[in-house]
Amino acid sequence: MSMTDAELAAHLAHAAGQTLLAVRMSSGLEGQSLGKAGDAAANAFLCEALRRERPDDGLLSEEEKDNPARLNKRRVWIVDPVDGTREYGEARGDWAVHVALAIDGVATIGAVALPGLDLVLRSDQPQPLPPGAPIPRMLVSRSRPAREALAVAELLGAELVPMGSAGAKAMAVVRGEAEIYLHTGGQYEWDSCAPVAVAAAHGLHVSRADGAPLVYNQPDTYMPDLLICRPEWAERVLTAMRSLAD
Repeated sequence: MSMTDAELAAHLAHAAGQTLLAVRMSSGLEGQSLGKAGDAAANAFLCEALRRERPDDGLLSEEEKDNPARLNKRRVWIVDPVDGTREYGEARGDWAVHVALAIDGVATIGAVALPGLDLVLRSDQPQPLPPGAPIPRMLVSRSRPAREALAVAELLGAELVPMGSAGAKAMAVVRGEAEIYLHTGGQYEWDSCAPVAVAAAHGLHVSRADGAPLVYNQPDTYMPDLLICRPEWAERVLTAMRSLAD
């Protein structure tokens, strides 16, 4: 029996994660060399599987040359074989595998594997959000926190939590480890599509940093900013962002 789109996304994210762990264990590589080898192996697995299982859909992967034919498709798979290549190469746990399906530009189905934690979070299996902290915890890049995010954290009195990949940060909000993930340093569609689908399914607020909707499968895959947060913090974050723009 064939898998549903959500089952396929979760299966592929998990299997790609296991491939990446195997490469890390057996290759003898580390750092950038390990990152490149892992990216190549996971990308080959994901793209081959999606072309076999969903041949009529479009495909956008960070590690493949973009095919403009996807722009004529209503259904487009958007994947990031290793989100957080640096963290993966350093044998850290805060990296992820993203597999998402955007339908008519909306991040509709997604799975985010966190192989370092042996977890796959799915849009079709939402869990209740754990209680939030009274003092919000805001996730920022561990290497280059964005200026706007630092300013918003100060306005809200938020505690900064440095973390690696975008997927790891977004899933930390889903898992109740933080309240806010605000990114203004620029990303690409594959960085956020699967995390956004999973976060939205779990009842979190997802939008651009100005509150505008996130639209996928665009000719230009660059996405300047992203907000994923608990719904009770959304308006306060957006108001803080507007105050910085004034």
